[in-house]
Amino acid sequence: MNQTSPGETDGRLIRGLQTRELILSRAVDIASVDGLEGLSIGRLALDLDLSKSGLFAHFGSKEDLQIAVIGTAVEIFTSRVTARALKTPPGVRRVWRLAQAWLEYSKGRTFPGGCFFRAAASEFNSKPGRVRDVIAEAQRSWIDLYEQSIREARDAGELNPGTNPARLAFELDALAVLADLRSGLFDDDAPYQLASSAVLARLRDNCPDPHLLPARS
Repeated sequence: MNQTSPGETDGRLIRGLQTRELILSRAVDIASVDGLEGLSIGRLALDLDLSKSGLFAHFGSKEDLQIAVIGTAVEIFTSRVTARALKTPPGVRRVWRLAQAWLEYSKGRTFPGGCFFRAAASEFNSKPGRVRDVIAEAQRSWIDLYEQSIREARDAGELNPGTNPARLAFELDALAVLADLRSGLFDDDAPYQLASSAVLARLRDNCPDPHLLPARS
């Protein structure tokens, strides 16, 4: 009887994980341009020179693939935006850093199609189901972090007492999303500077100490 050694088993597991990462890396780029509905096992198999059966071994359905792709996008966004911003201590500077990190992530085309979540939210906005739920959860996590950071800055006296965290987070996020949309549509980076200036002006208008933020640009 042939027996598989622990080393052979571990090797297969490692290769399997590497293949899965390769698939998801390509899939997230495709989805950012063509949408999550633009993904297909056949296209990925052709692009990556893999068998369809091999891809099915990693993802049992298109929906499973889409959800895994969203998870990969969340990990990338967290490393490029959230984790970097959270290195800044709580306060208005962290709020400013969150806004800047988001704009840098979009302007740098972390995803070829611009902000993955802006595109995914538009695509699944009116399509109830598991995929939409996962997208909504990711978006809620981002907004919750924005609101929490604004609330911490307000409670520390670095934003005016009357600052509404939900409203300010909505305004700052809307500016970034519009910059991402217009930059992609017009093939122009100018919207990012406009958004950055608008975010800074909004924060300075609500900040009692002008020295906590950069001068108006």
